[in-house]
Amino acid sequence: MPKVTVKGNPDIVLEVPAGTSLYDISKTVQSNYKYPILTATLDNLLTNLSRTINSNSVVEFFDRSSVYGSRIYSRSLEFLVTTCSSLVLGRDNDILVDYTLDNGIYCEVKNQAINLEIVKKIEDKMRELVNQKIPYEFVPVTKLDAMRYFESTGQLDKVENLRYISNSSIKLYKIGNHYDYFFGPIVHNTGQTDLFKLIYLDERSFIISIPRKKRPDEPIRHTHHKKLFEEYRRYQTWSRKVHLNLSSDLNRLGTLGNYYEAITLSETHYNDQLSSIAEDISNKIDKIKIILMSGPSSSGKTTTSKKLKTHLKVRGVTIHEISLDNYFVNREYTPKDENGNYDYANLKALDLELFNNQINDLLNGKEVSLPTYNFAKGKKEFNGKTLKLKNGDLLLIEGIHTLNDELTKYIPRENKYKIFMNPLTPLKIDNHNRVHATDIRKLRRIVRDNNFRGTSAEETMKIWDNVTKEAEENIYPYQDEVDKIINSSLSYEIGVLKIYAEPLLFAIKEDSEFYPEAHRLITMLRNFLPISSELVPGDSVLREFIGGSNIEY
Repeated sequence: MPKVTVKGNPDIVLEVPAGTSLYDISKTVQSNYKYPILTATLDNLLTNLSRTINSNSVVEFFDRSSVYGSRIYSRSLEFLVTTCSSLVLGRDNDILVDYTLDNGIYCEVKNQAINLEIVKKIEDKMRELVNQKIPYEFVPVTKLDAMRYFESTGQLDKVENLRYISNSSIKLYKIGNHYDYFFGPIVHNTGQTDLFKLIYLDERSFIISIPRKKRPDEPIRHTHHKKLFEEYRRYQTWSRKVHLNLSSDLNRLGTLGNYYEAITLSETHYNDQLSSIAEDISNKIDKIKIILMSGPSSSGKTTTSKKLKTHLKVRGVTIHEISLDNYFVNREYTPKDENGNYDYANLKALDLELFNNQINDLLNGKEVSLPTYNFAKGKKEFNGKTLKLKNGDLLLIEGIHTLNDELTKYIPRENKYKIFMNPLTPLKIDNHNRVHATDIRKLRRIVRDNNFRGTSAEETMKIWDNVTKEAEENIYPYQDEVDKIINSSLSYEIGVLKIYAEPLLFAIKEDSEFYPEAHRLITMLRNFLPISSELVPGDSVLREFIGGSNIEY
């Protein structure tokens, strides 16, 4: 009988009959996990629990409090909601699974207006299937058969996507008479996605609210971030109008040799945002004294702040940038995290008294001596650099804490202009498979770290959880209070990032703990044709990551 080593603390070695499923093995070790096991890696490749063991193998299980488990929980609910919507509304009324909002998934109904009662019927149907604990079937088919099936059901978005992938065969998931294609595994049966809530938004949309990854046993709560939602919807509407919403939209342009159109439209849309914000600021110049910009890692803040300065200069407004990095307290006073490491992301790692005093002095027309933080020595130094604002000059401060009023608590709100940045991509592989904004940022960071720091993709992945944590604790809580949101997403960029990122992801070895994530990203990128970086403008925000910018940083 095959031997199965179940990774854990300690590892468990089991002997099982050939053909035993991972789902059956998971039952024997479930007591070692706080939450239901949803997925596993088999010899370090992420898979669904219906897979069977036929030789000696190494298995690691994941519950819904893990990154893998949380992602698969969401994907499985998406399959469940699209299936049940079809049962309630009919096949012609497809559900568009669009993007993540808070701990929810935003969905639209394609061809029919909905109301609260209809959403309740969909939710009731979902709970009915959950209670039945119906196993999802895993069906291998030829690509042509899959295309014929999706064409017969009117899902032309899937037909067009499959047209551009090289696989001769693919795997579909099946529940009842409903088939769907996903580029990642789902749970074993419908009973494993029992925690959810559908929230009606308007006659065209609703949200699937799901448990939080880190606190999956807490009651489901969804906070509707109105400004973020409106920006997502605005960009999504635009991307559909110009036909840059699906992978097949981009791939079709590639086969025609016409990526220039997608690049021009995307770059113009991005620049239009900066022009609009600069106009808004210049119209309020009598009140605004300081511009505060923040966003998660790899949002493109450096390029955006430089370009915003230019847009403001065109309107006669002079900007002076101040870096928060120069206001760290001396290292011996830096707070430490739970592991005893210096916590530079902590607000108390900044010399708030000095910072506020200098900002107030500057706004009151005084000249100040600006510090420069010596990271080698771990202390501030004053090297003769001074600043004095002229009448009408503005300060621009970019950093992790700039949206938190505690940083600038002595400055009246009416004198502050807050900007939140994020690449809020509306891009999807098909109507049921979305490209996550987090994945765009991760690919940007992998490429940038390798280009400018000589860092491998694996090293970037090692710190990614901490990078995400910093944003969740210090940036996202304040996004509702901003004046403007800048969406730094470029519809075409994934094709460019693919060229740079794929070799770096393939370099991650099969025995690495980050191999499953690398494999997931590679699988996602396979849905897009490559786009040459030679086509990217020199002042594009994408140049911040791939190099070759003509902007002086």
